[in-house]
Amino acid sequence: MQAVKEIEEGVLVDIEVSPNSDKFSISGYNEWRDEIQLRIKSIPQKGKANKEIVREFTELTGSSVEIVSGLKSQHKTLKIYNLSKQEFLNILVKKYPNFRDKKD
Repeated sequence: MQAVKEIEEGVLVDIEVSPNSDKFSISGYNEWRDEIQLRIKSIPQKGKANKEIVREFTELTGSSVEIVSGLKSQHKTLKIYNLSKQEFLNILVKKYPNFRDKKD
């Protein structure tokens, strides 16, 4: 899966965000863009969407999370600290059983 890249500090995760949903969820994987697709409750106004993304990924992984690119875009890159690529993918599959690990 190209959307998740392992780095020294943890992993970089490329995401595509759809705001104004009923609840936060990881809805799939866009193979064409190599991004994990998210649905979030917040609207993209005054940083609300970014705060929700960081909060939800921190809760999901138990690790520190920051947005390293795309602060004002629906296409973002997250840095999740102290987590391997395989650990991250295992968490996704456990929490979202319909999410599939697309092979590189």
